[in-house]
Amino acid sequence: MNDTVEKKPKREKAKAEARKAARKDGPAVAHIAGVRISARKVRVLADMVRGMKVDAALTTLAFQQRAGAPLVKKAIDSAVANADHRKMDLDQLVVADVQIDKAGMLRRYLPRAHGRATPIRKQLSHIHVKLAVAE
Repeated sequence: MNDTVEKKPKREKAKAEARKAARKDGPAVAHIAGVRISARKVRVLADMVRGMKVDAALTTLAFQQRAGAPLVKKAIDSAVANADHRKMDLDQLVVADVQIDKAGMLRRYLPRAHGRATPIRKQLSHIHVKLAVAE
């Protein structure tokens, strides 16, 4: 049999290069998936730091008493490291967007009286951070 391997057309290579260039010019991003905290608790912090400069956001999160503050701070630190790797100006970085999405749920059951069981839902969440250069 004569199996010939077809080369990908140049158009696909050009599309891949365009995607790579768009990633390079776009915002610095970081994602933390499957964090063991409910999304509702972390969204309060996300609303607080959205739109702030990075250093102000990190200072604000350092003094928060909420359980999600170290998690959001970790995501912002990771995005700053990504921006540093891409040689963006770190002094001009702003938290452009923070999204908190619901993830899966760990289901446990607690035995109760008369042979019943009540469910315990341990919720998970995803944290997405985008940093952009202030204009």
